[in-house]
Amino acid sequence: MLIKLLEPLRVPKELIEELAQPIKERGHEFVYYKEKTTDAKELAERSKDADIVMIANNPYPAEAIEQAENLKLISVAFTGVDHVDGQAAKEKGAKIANAAGYSDQSVAELVIGLTLDLYRFITQGDKDIRQEDFPGMIQGKEIKGKTVGIIGTGNIGLETARLFKAFGADLIGYNRTEKQEAKELGLDYVTLDELLEQSDIVSVHLPLNEETKEVLSKEKLEKMKSSAVLINCARGPIIDNDALAELLNEGKIAGAGIDVFDMEPPLPSDYPLLHAKNAVLTPHVAYLTNEAMVARAKIAFDNTVAFLDGNPKNIVQD
Repeated sequence: MLIKLLEPLRVPKELIEELAQPIKERGHEFVYYKEKTTDAKELAERSKDADIVMIANNPYPAEAIEQAENLKLISVAFTGVDHVDGQAAKEKGAKIANAAGYSDQSVAELVIGLTLDLYRFITQGDKDIRQEDFPGMIQGKEIKGKTVGIIGTGNIGLETARLFKAFGADLIGYNRTEKQEAKELGLDYVTLDELLEQSDIVSVHLPLNEETKEVLSKEKLEKMKSSAVLINCARGPIIDNDALAELLNEGKIAGAGIDVFDMEPPLPSDYPLLHAKNAVLTPHVAYLTNEAMVARAKIAFDNTVAFLDGNPKNIVQD
């Protein structure tokens, strides 16, 4: 089979060569593109003749999938696969595998970082100390003793809960199914409305699908305490971000730490969250650590080798 890695994975080329060795040892051909492209025509050209394509988190459109006549597997070095045209893959008969779990720690740590920034005014303090006319110190808050609401208690949500627990927070959660592991952490399950009403810190950890799109509507967001902060390192469209910006500006929510938006950065200059009060924004980097990049590369290649061996794993779409 012909296996093509269509974009770099932010790891040294030596690691790519090492991970590709089992593919070559099995008698398959491996092609590695060292430059990223988001051009649909170029992706289609790169995909041509491939039996397996490996990608990261850049969009993989129908145009590229349709040109890959022999395509059997799309191995995604990312947790979410909503950037892949799933319908085109299904029509082609190609399976989709993901790299779930590679960024659990990195995402959870950024959630903590954004919370600390909002609670201790780190970004604002940095700006203030650089001013000639120093405006003075800002009094912050501690995480210890606060109620943290985890919306979505999958692996990342659970890791986030563990870190908040280490800070001394009380944990509540909302999920379609209750997890024993979460309960053992001391997390109490409540309804979504109860979570929003009771939490001092709300952290979102849901996948994006038709059920979760704007599940945090303006109506739901208005249930939050005016002293509460909202953290989203999951998917942007889970939240009505225009409504969130409005509520922040009205002081009905105290702050927000947002890593994901309705589109990928760069954001348009009129995007409401860019001008919202007490919003700390990062450019979709929760997953982006040295350690996580190595982990996802290993999982993506492992998925590819498993498929070649007739034992597909981490398949999220058949």
